[in-house]
Amino acid sequence: MAPSINPMNVSFLQELMTTVAEQGRSLLPKGLNWGAEASDIRTLSEALVSSRGEAAGVAIARQILGIYQTFEHEQKRDFFAFLGKELQPSATEVAAAAGVYLKAPDPTSLARLQHAVESPRQEFFRRLNLAPGATRYIVGMRRDLLGMLKDNPDLKLVDDDLKHLLYSWFNRGFLMLKRIDWSTPAALLEKIIAYEAVHQINGWDDLRRRLDVRDRRCFGFFHPALIDEPLIFVEVALTDEISGAIGPLLHDPAKQINAPTTAVFYSISNCQEGLKGISFGSFLIKQVVEDLARELPTLKTFVTLSPVPGFARWLESGEGRAVSAAILADEEKTALTLLQRPRWQSKERATKMLEAPLKALAAHYFLAAKAARGGPVDPVARFHLGNGAVLERLNFLGDMSPKGVAQAHTMMVNYLYNLKEIEKNHEAYANRAVVATSRQVRNLLRSYDVDQAASEKRPDTALALAEKKAIAQLPKPTEPPS
Repeated sequence: MAPSINPMNVSFLQELMTTVAEQGRSLLPKGLNWGAEASDIRTLSEALVSSRGEAAGVAIARQILGIYQTFEHEQKRDFFAFLGKELQPSATEVAAAAGVYLKAPDPTSLARLQHAVESPRQEFFRRLNLAPGATRYIVGMRRDLLGMLKDNPDLKLVDDDLKHLLYSWFNRGFLMLKRIDWSTPAALLEKIIAYEAVHQINGWDDLRRRLDVRDRRCFGFFHPALIDEPLIFVEVALTDEISGAIGPLLHDPAKQINAPTTAVFYSISNCQEGLKGISFGSFLIKQVVEDLARELPTLKTFVTLSPVPGFARWLESGEGRAVSAAILADEEKTALTLLQRPRWQSKERATKMLEAPLKALAAHYFLAAKAARGGPVDPVARFHLGNGAVLERLNFLGDMSPKGVAQAHTMMVNYLYNLKEIEKNHEAYANRAVVATSRQVRNLLRSYDVDQAASEKRPDTALALAEKKAIAQLPKPTEPPS
């Protein structure tokens, strides 16, 4: 496990930076007599980028953050627009550096060109991070910025710079893995309840069950600059088999398992919206697998029990309807109408009629349907397959909750992390978009007669041809471990 950092040391450094900031105010130019005004924050921002003294820079950064915290939504948007428009590389310097490089493309001229094209916004945020506790506020600024991009796409340049810096600041080398259990401070446990994004935690009793040392584990990544804030956490169940349904994991009483054979990762929650797009999950899963394997040598199987958040939406799309028309028998198409009935998942006759067609459609959803940029349509699948996992099993009636029914018609998925195959699977997926798949899942995939579809002049002929090609490119199935 990564070494821990003493909170007292972090507190001392923060107090030291606060002292520097206070003393630095006396060194500022007399013209910087600011209040909480937009014009003041712009003047301060320009001064921060041009400042040479660190003490003065710390004081300016602290004032900028203080003013920003008083702003309403429109003022924050205008501030980001100012950063995007005014803090740009100098066109004259870029042109001059480019001209020198073209005439003499050596390391020195290249370094000059790189310096010229670097956005002053990156230097602004680097210096802003000098203020005591600034990292948490900057993460909050990006959360605000992300909420504005849809209506203000011109702000994307600011987000690109900020994301680039945050990616460096939250590098895996700075992250600390911590075990979260019932002895963890209550303030942090409250945040675990609030941040749980997959399966809601219903109060302290529910949390106690998920942290029960007899058959549960919980781990989180933390950063020295946000020592009391989890970045991401994962919940794990220790069992004797691969779990296919979330209900028993959440609600069954705890039991002592002396020699568990299977670790089921059933919830992974990102906690900081401002770090969206900066992935920690792959590192977290692999680190937890290594730690659990050392702690409990009897563990041989590491799997997830994952949601399928886009399956119902895909099934209602034009592509989903076309696939249904092409691969399902008439009685199965009729059975799909049962999905419109309330509480169909609790009726035995309905579930018997729906299991086969929904599993077949889910197999197409994962293995044949493709996102615009390639790879599976499902974002959770792209995450785990990109980590080197195997698409191991599709579970009908895996999530009977209202959310599971609405998003996935109760489907859940097991992704298998085979320690000996992770790197090979990752490389195959990253380089050739190969989806590592078990025989069990691959056998659910149905083919159909493309020529017959064409002769019937069906509108889904193009889709059929595309899917047939995708299916032909699937890898040989990966067998589960013995």
